[in-house]
Amino acid sequence: MTLPPFQSLVDAHWRDVGRLAHALAGPNLGDDVAQQAWVQALAAYPRVTSARNLRGWLLTITHRCAMDAHRSARRTVAHDDPASLASAPVVAGPAAPDDGLWARVGALPERQREAVVLKYVADLDHRTVATALGTTPAMSRRLVSDALATLRVDLEDLR
Repeated sequence: MTLPPFQSLVDAHWRDVGRLAHALAGPNLGDDVAQQAWVQALAAYPRVTSARNLRGWLLTITHRCAMDAHRSARRTVAHDDPASLASAPVVAGPAAPDDGLWARVGALPERQREAVVLKYVADLDHRTVATALGTTPAMSRRLVSDALATLRVDLEDLR
């Protein structure tokens, strides 16, 4: 089996990786997360054995890099000062007007937020979302469903 040249992956998926990185890590860390994901993908590419779902493979790496960035940011926050916890990074959405939707997505529980972002921002199927989250496709569906139900209730309350 021959894999396509790595540059063809970059050309085909750089926008998807960048969008997911920004959606998961926010505008301040998004570029760094995307760059780290490409570096890790390049290092691992010679060991890839199947070209079946390279986009999903790249987005899984991006998701893991974003989670690493969140963990790293939390370690640098002084936990003895409760006020400093408020400055910990939060998922931010696009700058477009959205009636606070991305703020509501950011307020979802972590696993639900990750599932929604992977499903709708990265446009992944539930099987790939499940792989990225280390769970089953049924649980992926459940996380997305619960998140959407919460968002619907929040948006109904605004009316």
